[in-house]
Amino acid sequence: LLYQLFHTTETQSPRYGGESVAEVLRAHGVKYVFTLVGGHISPILVACEKVGIRIVDTRHEATAVFAADAVARLSGTVGVAAVTAGPGLTNTVTAVKNAQMAESPLLLMAGAAGTLLQGRGALQDIDQMSLFKPLCKFCASIRTVREIVPTIRKALAIAQSGTPGPVFIEFPIDTLYPFHLVSKEFAEKNPPKGLMGKLVSWYLNNHLSNLFAGAWEVRDMSPLPVDIPQATDNQVQRCIEMVSRAKKPVILLGSQATLPPTPVNDIRKALEDLGIPCFLGGMSRGMLGKDSPIHIRQNRRDALKEADVVLLAGTVCDFRLSYGRVLSRRSKIIAVNRDKTQLLKNADMFWKPTIAVQGDAGSFLVRLSKGLKGHRCPEEWPQCLKARDATKENENRAKADEKTELHLNPLKVLHRVDELMAEDSIIVADGGDFVGSAAYILRPRGPLRWLDPGAFGTLGVGGGFALGAKLCRPESEVWIVYGDGSLGFSVAEFDTFTRHKTPVIAVVGNDACWSQISREQVPILGSNVACGLAFTDGYGGKGYLIGREDEDRLSDVIRQAQRDTHEGKAVLLNVLIGKTNFREGSISV
Repeated sequence: LLYQLFHTTETQSPRYGGESVAEVLRAHGVKYVFTLVGGHISPILVACEKVGIRIVDTRHEATAVFAADAVARLSGTVGVAAVTAGPGLTNTVTAVKNAQMAESPLLLMAGAAGTLLQGRGALQDIDQMSLFKPLCKFCASIRTVREIVPTIRKALAIAQSGTPGPVFIEFPIDTLYPFHLVSKEFAEKNPPKGLMGKLVSWYLNNHLSNLFAGAWEVRDMSPLPVDIPQATDNQVQRCIEMVSRAKKPVILLGSQATLPPTPVNDIRKALEDLGIPCFLGGMSRGMLGKDSPIHIRQNRRDALKEADVVLLAGTVCDFRLSYGRVLSRRSKIIAVNRDKTQLLKNADMFWKPTIAVQGDAGSFLVRLSKGLKGHRCPEEWPQCLKARDATKENENRAKADEKTELHLNPLKVLHRVDELMAEDSIIVADGGDFVGSAAYILRPRGPLRWLDPGAFGTLGVGGGFALGAKLCRPESEVWIVYGDGSLGFSVAEFDTFTRHKTPVIAVVGNDACWSQISREQVPILGSNVACGLAFTDGYGGKGYLIGREDEDRLSDVIRQAQRDTHEGKAVLLNVLIGKTNFREGSISV
């Protein structure tokens, strides 16, 4: 009530909350919003399109979030996705958790039931905030139109600060549509009579007025400052002294080293100036190009046993490093990570950092290189590791020439793809066994040219990651390396690739099996149950396309489909239909 005394409610304004969303996103340089359309969020999508933000609609909400994740990784900005309320939002849970564990800054926006209808049985109304608070750095529910701009600004800054990650904002439907439409929904058709009727009427009118009070006042939409932790000068100096005395140093580079603000090419130069052999993981694959003398791809465990100094630059001692057990007790260990929990993960059990730095890994490496200017790692050490690398690579090539019992040798296929892949290619990894092999054979040509799920190991990222990558780098070849199991999660997105003119190349390693699981399950438990798939084209079903020209034989096609199913075939009838006024006036919210 007090706020309304000093701020106007413009009842005749045609403006709506979706416009405020679009304006603040544009002010932050957002180029794409990924979505699967729904009535709750239509005002956001329409307004974004009007201000020049490209709306990219997918066939599944998880794909929209995966695509936003890829844009965040490749562009150094916040990826943005918008989905409808309820099941539209719950479909994104896995993708949001994947982004959280991969430390990708993204903004997820979702519709919600009206502010007065939440908890009263409205369509697709659930407690969305409780679901996403464990997954996101920041969650907010918009309660008035005037909150939209400051809330989005805050969310975008939080997504990029500290350890980056996803943020979530829900928009009740009455905060997105214009006053004249919302007021119709508030109008009482049969108001109670007497004092109770007057109180209810006053409450509803006051709520509506407050919803739009001060909605269109001029507000600052510029980005808020982003807080990025940095190593102290003393920490950097101690590390310079330690590395300068090392005879066999090793750097393990993780995804976090590719985060802004330090350009990846500056990090690459710093590593090359240091001359220290590097093992690259996650998004840092490709950081040194495909033929660098200091990039070591094989025999990591042996190298870590011999190393006297190990620098974990954004690398975490989780399952990927056997929880730290692969690190030698004799090695001095420098750990650099923005997140304190990740920095010291399992340090109480299997390893101990000599120096633990809570700060940005990329800028740390640049400062370390400048402090060691003129000093290089002893040449014989990287040369020794590179020679072992060559031996292992030759063994892998020999395995690629072996004949398999059935079909093509997967290693040979991967070597051939690697030979023919364009220099500007981006590789998207989505699968288990086949992708595990690809990680040893395919060589990303440069920084930010490899995308994998990250620590969560999620299947189904392929379609979304490839979509986001192709939009960010339209001139590049984008390759998806699929297993035949993981393909099923996003195969429908080939429609998205076609509609949005984002052509990609998908290589599917089809061995008719969930082989990553089968290779353990069969020898340990003696059964291949649930692991077997099939060598099929188009999933092995039978399809019929039925248009207007087939109207006279519609009954015959349906009967044929029935006969096909009796013969054991699944059938799809693709019926091309027109539009009628049969359900005109129905709404989806």
